[in-house]
Amino acid sequence: MTTINSNIGSDPYISDDHNNNRRDGMVNLQRDRMVATSNSNTPGPSFQSNRPPLAPLSTALSTSSDHFQPLPRSIVSPSSANLKPNRANSNSSVANTQLRVKTTDEETEDGRIRNREAAAKIRDAWIYKQIRARSAEFTSIQKAKMFVGTWNVNAKISDRLEPWLCAHWGPNSEHAPDVVAVGFQEIVDLNAVNVAVDNKTQQRSQYWVDKIKLALHSRPNSPKYTMLVYKHLVGLLLCVFVKSSHHNRVKHLHAESVGVGVMGMMGNKGAVCVRLQFYDSTLCFVCSHLAAHRENVQGRNADFYNIMAKTAFDVGEDAVRESIQNGSLQMWFSGNSYVSIPDHDIVVWLGDLNYRIDESIPCETVIDWSTRANLEDLRVNDQLNIERNAGRAFDGFQEGLLNFKPTYKYQPGTDEYDQRPEKKIRAPAWCDRILWMCNDASHLHLLTYASTQELNASDHKPVMASFIATIKDVIQPKREAVYGEVMRVLDKFENQSLPMVGLDRVFLDFGELRYEQKLTLPIRVTNTGKVVALFRFVPKIDEVEVCKPWITVSPMYGMLIPGESDTTIKFTVTIDNVTANALSTGREMLEDILILRLENGRDYYITITGQYARSCFGMSVDELVMYAEPIRNIPLDPIRRAEYVENNISSGATAAALCVPKELWRIIDAIYQKGLHNKDLFTTAGSPDEVNEIRECLDTGSAFGEFDIHSMTEILISFLSNLSSPIVPRTMFPSIEVDSQNIQYLARKFLEELPPIHYNVFVYIISFFRECLVHKERNMLSVAKLARICCNCLAIGTQGANYLDDTSASIQRRAGMQTIMTHFLETTSI
Repeated sequence: MTTINSNIGSDPYISDDHNNNRRDGMVNLQRDRMVATSNSNTPGPSFQSNRPPLAPLSTALSTSSDHFQPLPRSIVSPSSANLKPNRANSNSSVANTQLRVKTTDEETEDGRIRNREAAAKIRDAWIYKQIRARSAEFTSIQKAKMFVGTWNVNAKISDRLEPWLCAHWGPNSEHAPDVVAVGFQEIVDLNAVNVAVDNKTQQRSQYWVDKIKLALHSRPNSPKYTMLVYKHLVGLLLCVFVKSSHHNRVKHLHAESVGVGVMGMMGNKGAVCVRLQFYDSTLCFVCSHLAAHRENVQGRNADFYNIMAKTAFDVGEDAVRESIQNGSLQMWFSGNSYVSIPDHDIVVWLGDLNYRIDESIPCETVIDWSTRANLEDLRVNDQLNIERNAGRAFDGFQEGLLNFKPTYKYQPGTDEYDQRPEKKIRAPAWCDRILWMCNDASHLHLLTYASTQELNASDHKPVMASFIATIKDVIQPKREAVYGEVMRVLDKFENQSLPMVGLDRVFLDFGELRYEQKLTLPIRVTNTGKVVALFRFVPKIDEVEVCKPWITVSPMYGMLIPGESDTTIKFTVTIDNVTANALSTGREMLEDILILRLENGRDYYITITGQYARSCFGMSVDELVMYAEPIRNIPLDPIRRAEYVENNISSGATAAALCVPKELWRIIDAIYQKGLHNKDLFTTAGSPDEVNEIRECLDTGSAFGEFDIHSMTEILISFLSNLSSPIVPRTMFPSIEVDSQNIQYLARKFLEELPPIHYNVFVYIISFFRECLVHKERNMLSVAKLARICCNCLAIGTQGANYLDDTSASIQRRAGMQTIMTHFLETTSI
C-alpha cells in the first residue's frame, strides 16, 4: 500500500500556528409612586430605606458613543448551553443515548422478558468495543494533504483562481494537496426569483466547476484531479476533488443541502454538505452562508444549530456497519442508516459565516483597525471568537489564528475597504472562515490559514486553509484475525445458563440539592453469573423516556462477561432553571424509579430521591413579592404552602405583598453600598464561589459577606435572566418599526400595559441603571451597554432565548425593544 504523502516533514509552509438621540418632547418617566398590589401604607423595599434616593431620571446622562470592550456574554446574555450540539463520535459519552430497537420485548413462559434484537445489538457493541481497543494492530496510519477554500463571489465571476487554489503548491507542485474542497457563496444574486426558482444556479455552478478544474491542472507537473461531486443550493456551491490516484479509495459519497433562510427553510441562507469515506476515515465538508447583519449574532448561532440538526446523510446499512467495524459506534446507536455532521472522523466547516466585529465598536474604528492591520484588537472583538469562547456556537470546532486582514467589505475591483459616500458603509469583518472538528484532535494539523488579495472581483476576499490529515487504512486480514480472537473469547462464555448481576445498591438518596447544582452518585454492577450479562435501561409502561429530564444516566446499556471487572453506572441529578421552576411550583418532585433490564433475565428497580432547597432563582416576581420571609422557609408542597401563607397572614406574622421582591432589593442595595463608581461594572465576571454564596444568602435571609461587587452584579443579571417569566412579556415586543416619531407613544403604551409588579420591577431597575450612568466616566458604562443588558435580562431571559428566530420580523421586534430600553435610560420625560 502506498503512503498518501511521504514528504510531510519537508513542507515549508507550516505556520506558527441607533441610534438617533431621543431627547425632544419628554416628560417625567417615574410615576408618583410604585404600583403595589397591597395597601398603600404597606412598606416595601426601596432605595430610600437605607440611603439617599436615586437621582431623578431627568438627571441621567444621555447616550454617547463610548469606546468599550464587549460585555462578557456570560453576564449579558442568556445561556445557550442547552443548545450545544452533542459531539457524536466513538470516544464521546453515551449518556442518555437510549438503545433503539424495532421489535418489542418478548415474555417467555417462565416470566422472563427478552429482546433478541437488543441482545444482538449489545453483543455487537461489545465485540466492536474490543476490536476498537486493538485497532492499532490492524490500522495503518497515512498522511494526506488537504486544501479547503471559501469565497463569497457576490454574483461576480473571475477568470483565474490559481492565486487562491494553488498558492502553496511549490514551484513544481510538490505540495499539491490530495484532497481539495472549494466552497462558494452568492454565485447568483440572492433575489426573490433566484431563491424561489433556483433557475440560474446550475449554469453558474458549471462555470465555477470548470474554473476550478482549469486552475488545478494549470501548474507545472500538476497531478491529475478527479471531481468527486459538486452540490449547490441557490447561491451556495461546494466542490470536492481528490488526486486521481486516490479515486479508487473513495466510497460512500453523499451530498445534502439544508435551507435555513426565509421561514427557516429557504435557500437564501443554509448549507451544502458532502461526506465520504477516504480510505478508512470519514470526512465531512460543510459550506454555509449564515444570517447577515452585524447585530444578528443570535440568528447566526441559530443557523449553525439548525444546520447541525437538519443535516442527515442516508449512507445505507453497509456504510454504517463498515464505520462501526472501524471504530465508530455513534451511528449504530440511532438504529438507522442516517449519519449527521459530527458522525465523522474529520469535519471541516467553511463559508461566509457572516460573524462581524462586535457592534459596540464604531464602524470608523473597525475600518481604521483593518486598514492598519491592527489584528489583535479585531480578534478580541470578533463575534465568532466571542461566541465560541462562550460555548454558544461552533463548540468543539477549532480555527487557526486570524493573521490576515478582514476579508469583507472591499470595493469590488480594488484592495481597499469600501468607503464610497454613495454606498452604505459597512464595518470590515472576517465573514469568511474555515473551522474544523476531529474525533482525535491530532488527526488534522493546520499548515496555513490565509486570504489572497490578488482576486478582487467581489466585495469579499477568498480564504484558504491547508492541512495535514491523518488517515486510517485498515488492513483487513489483520482485522479479521483480531476479530477471530475476540470471538473465541466470547464463545467460551455464551450458551451456558441465565445471566445474573449484582448491584451494590438500588436506592440513591441525593440529599439536599440547590439551584444550579449537579451531583453524581454511582452504582457498581457486577456479573455474578457464568454467562454474558447484557443490561439496558428501559422506560416504564406507557412512558417513552427512561427517566425524568433532570436525571442523566451513563451508560444506558452495557455488557459484562464473567470475570470482567465491575462496571459503574453514574446517575447525575442536575437542578437547572427549568427544573427549579417546576420544583418551586409543585409540578415536579425529586423522585423517580428507573428500570434496569437484564436481557434474558430479571428487571432491577432503582429508586432515586432527593430534596430541593428552594431558591428565589427560577421563580416569578409575582410569587416572590408574596413572601416577606426567606424563600427557603416556604414549603414546596402547594397545599402546605397555601396553609403556611394563610396561617401567617391570619396571625399577622406576614405583611401584605411587597412592591418588588426583597431579593432584588437586597442585591441592588448591596451594589449601591459598594459604590456605583467601580470600574468595569457589569463587564467583569464575578467569582463562581461567591455567586453561589450570594444566592444562598438570598435564599436563607443571611447577611451578605464581603463579596466583590462584580459577583453582586453577576448575581443581579442571573436573577433577572432566570425568572420563570420575563419582566417584559414577549407579547409586548413592538410589532412596528420604532423611530423618533413614535418612540414616545410606544414607551408610554409599554408602561401602561406592564402588569403592576412587573411595572414596579421595571421602573426600579431602570432607575438603578440611570443612577449607574451618573458614574459612567469611572465605571465605563454606557447607555448602549445597559440597554442591551435590559433587553436580554428583562425582555428575553434564559428561557426566552430558546424561542428566538432570525426572521426579519423577529429581528426588528428585538431591535425595537432595545430602542425602547435606550429611550427609558436616556429620556427625561415621556
